[in-house]
Amino acid sequence: MECWIPDMDLEQIAASGQCFRMEGNEGVFSVIAGERYLEIALVPEAQAQGQGCFRLSCSQEEWDSFWSRYFDAETDYGAAKAAIDLQDEYLLEAARGGWGIRILRQDLWEMIITFIISQRNNIPRIRRCVELLCRRYGKEMQNFRGETYYAFPGPEELSRVTEEELRACNLGYRAGYILETARMVNAGEFQLEALHDMAYPEARAALMELKGVGIKVAECVCLFGLHHLEAFPVDTHIAQALENHYPQGFPLERYGSLSGILQQYIFFYELGKGKK
Repeated sequence: MECWIPDMDLEQIAASGQCFRMEGNEGVFSVIAGERYLEIALVPEAQAQGQGCFRLSCSQEEWDSFWSRYFDAETDYGAAKAAIDLQDEYLLEAARGGWGIRILRQDLWEMIITFIISQRNNIPRIRRCVELLCRRYGKEMQNFRGETYYAFPGPEELSRVTEEELRACNLGYRAGYILETARMVNAGEFQLEALHDMAYPEARAALMELKGVGIKVAECVCLFGLHHLEAFPVDTHIAQALENHYPQGFPLERYGSLSGILQQYIFFYELGKGKK
């Protein structure tokens, strides 16, 4: 099927540090979300007024019931860019550079585990750790071509393994955090579903009760797993941008529920500067 989505660039999203199971090959991106698999590609000859036409491997029904929400297709990201202070040349430039980033609506459990893995880590290494974790403990699946892929392992699967086995997935000290989190969730000592009913500050505080989840990981989970768009994770890239361009702090009050979107523009922009 094909559909039109404004303000979306698959390469930018895949490189933006929010999703670790989205990979591109010659313009075709494969996405694994939980147990689902999708291939999506831009149709270059079909573009108009800021909208791109995308070809997808799913049915219209699956797009409507799952993938449309996953790509946050109904949110107006043009409005977020239009709200930027015209005097803020740095943020305007960052938004132009990351114009096609959308905040994916990802699985909460997967976000908790992958962002525990992300601590003091880089994106390529996080991808490798996540893939190894899925290959060893995730359910074996087949895509529409009959090719094998692996679902993300749930709390039950991960609670049954040992810390040593998790360390063998190159997780280092994070293995203990993941095992303790999996056991707590599997035993019902930590209720994931309750987080969906909490406001942003309460959800962030609750997440920080998990071993190994500090403020930065909690903010990431709030943004990418709970879609609290007011969340503003601060890592080394963002901290550097704040020091250089917002010594008095980023104007969170001005931007409110747009702050998380703008954070992604800044992160992607700073990440690109580092690569250069």
